[in-house]
Amino acid sequence: MPASGKNVAFLLTKGVEQIELTSPRDALDDAGATTVVVSPSTPTLQALENDWDHADTFAVDVAVAEAKPEDYDLLVLPGGTLNADSLRLDDAAVAFVRDFLATGKPVAAICHAPWILVQAGAASGRRLTSYPSLEHDLRNAGADWVDEEVVVDGNLITSRDPGDLDAFNRAIADALG
Repeated sequence: MPASGKNVAFLLTKGVEQIELTSPRDALDDAGATTVVVSPSTPTLQALENDWDHADTFAVDVAVAEAKPEDYDLLVLPGGTLNADSLRLDDAAVAFVRDFLATGKPVAAICHAPWILVQAGAASGRRLTSYPSLEHDLRNAGADWVDEEVVVDGNLITSRDPGDLDAFNRAIADALG
């Protein structure tokens, strides 16, 4: 199992796009990683489909205020407009992302999730992709925004939307070694 012994944090909150949580999480679980849901929402959170329809609820394993970057080998930031917008306004979530980035370990963000990279001061000078509506936000934050299915720039992995999940999942698995 290529990811055996690796711990992966998934940072999300209410309104996460369900497939952007479950697809990468299943891929990493299948590769032998231990995946953990980190969130400011406790004890459970509501996922959505297409930013509108209620999907499943998920248990939160660790409150973001208690999460420590040193406990994880990779951070995954699923999208969903409501999820991403809420997280970028949550001080503890932004601090966790900023502290995780400082470790140099990989951070993967899909769809609207790169918004929190802007808030954490991590977009400037980086080559990133995202859902198309974030293009100007990322460019205004100093990023080199490109329209590609997955972009790897150092320790940052970004992807556009659920249609790119296969490429995104491969990139995050590769990042775990």
